[in-house]
Amino acid sequence: MALNHQKIFIISGEASGDLHGANLIKAMREIHPNLEIKGWGGDLMEEQGMVLLEHYKNLAFMGFTEVLMNIRAILTNFKRCKAQITNFQPDAVIFIDYPGFNLRMAKFAKESNILSLYYISPTIWAWKENRIHKIKAYVDEMYTILPFEAKFYEKFNSEVNFVGHPLLDVVSADFNADEFRTKNNLSSAPIIAILPGSRSQEIERMLSIMLEASDEFPEYQIVIAGAPSKDISAYEKFLSEKVHLVFDQTYGLFHAAEAGWVTSGTATLEAAIHNMPQVVVYKAGNLSYQIARRLVKVKYISLVNLIMDKEVVTELIQDEATTANLISEMKLILKSGSKRNELLAEYEHLNHALGHEGASKKAATHMLKTMANSK
Repeated sequence: MALNHQKIFIISGEASGDLHGANLIKAMREIHPNLEIKGWGGDLMEEQGMVLLEHYKNLAFMGFTEVLMNIRAILTNFKRCKAQITNFQPDAVIFIDYPGFNLRMAKFAKESNILSLYYISPTIWAWKENRIHKIKAYVDEMYTILPFEAKFYEKFNSEVNFVGHPLLDVVSADFNADEFRTKNNLSSAPIIAILPGSRSQEIERMLSIMLEASDEFPEYQIVIAGAPSKDISAYEKFLSEKVHLVFDQTYGLFHAAEAGWVTSGTATLEAAIHNMPQVVVYKAGNLSYQIARRLVKVKYISLVNLIMDKEVVTELIQDEATTANLISEMKLILKSGSKRNELLAEYEHLNHALGHEGASKKAATHMLKTMANSK
């Protein structure tokens, strides 16, 4: 593949984007080792050779009220990112999800005559559908990872590249539950996993609910998956002899745990791909929730249910996220529970719907060809 372009700028603003961005960079470098890559992301992208200019942990503002409170910092980020792109003069900018920021930067890239490639579509099928007009105006190529997204874009006469889900590339590694227990000083007692989200507001809110429910299961160890962007201080007050914390071992936890409570987001899909029965739990700040309820257009909040277009995993949202509900739904999916086998069977159908491994390589190959042809 003839590639005259050598410089790529990548923008990712979240932990999941860091993971997928790292795998994308790795796949690109396998094809063209000499690419010069700078951008915004995290440790994983940096490990693959990207010069890290801004870490995503400085960017995580969520909810309507939280964004308003941090508007000055957000505007400063736009200004700094534009200056970095201008100084670097890349041949392409790759945007990974994170639409509130990235669509504005895509407009800037387009106005600067820089090739604009978008990896992992914003969830415009759920809310802010009018973003499709910005995508059509500012994005040269869109790479989607969910099977139903291409059909959505077709409604707007917009072609996309469905590459499959990059999580399938990550889950092929082997995990040993006994090694996980030994490494983290856990006993042989069964484990309930807790994934309380990645932002400070979520962690505080979700852990309070989930740990209260966990008191009903004294024979289980409770293991919290710490967010990559946080340190132990975010969790310290919740830890005890029964409640443990692990970092950078979420997939190992999925394999070791009997079941888990999972906050909505990418983690719901990761848990399903790793075959961990789960109850999806989410509670937002009241104002943010009331606004979102009026704007969000989808029936479900978990990716598992959205992809399958039916309720495969139970969702306990806002007022339904009570201690009693968390307890009763967990009992149904533990080894003795009546819904466990049915849920695991649905996970098999989900894996089939997601396609095959190789999303990162497929996206990387197409992007590099597009760059080569754009000169």
